[in-house]
Amino acid sequence: MSTAIPPINPDCEIVTTRTTNTSQALAFKAWADPDHLKNWWGPVGFTNTFHEFDFRPGGKWRFTMHGPEKGNYQNECEFTVIEEPSVIIWKHISQPLFDVIATFEKVSDGETKVIFRQVFATEKECNKIRPYVEDKNEENMDKLEQELAKMS
Repeated sequence: MSTAIPPINPDCEIVTTRTTNTSQALAFKAWADPDHLKNWWGPVGFTNTFHEFDFRPGGKWRFTMHGPEKGNYQNECEFTVIEEPSVIIWKHISQPLFDVIATFEKVSDGETKVIFRQVFATEKECNKIRPYVEDKNEENMDKLEQELAKMS
């Protein structure tokens, strides 16, 4: 089974792309295994407490992101599509509302292109957080690469 991934709509999406020096399977595992995901998810200085991580379509992911200075940010998501090793899709069902489409494209045996898309219902909703999120998503991908280096 292969999910049809919709084309990118730049007005309603925040897209972060990174080509990693790792296999497709390992890149996927960094997102699918909570023991790895908790180490890199979020911007620099943030840590996570995972309360639930049921990695299957219909399964929930509930976690708290702890800010580096103050603040705890509750998140609740529901996985909708999982196709190992190429696609993970979930709905962020706590505010702000959006879908995530994460794809893992094999470039070569030792390289994978990771595309992280946050898809909003409207341009207005997307633009509310775009100024804050674009740089933070790059930090997130930097942390992903650090975790992948440890996993290799």
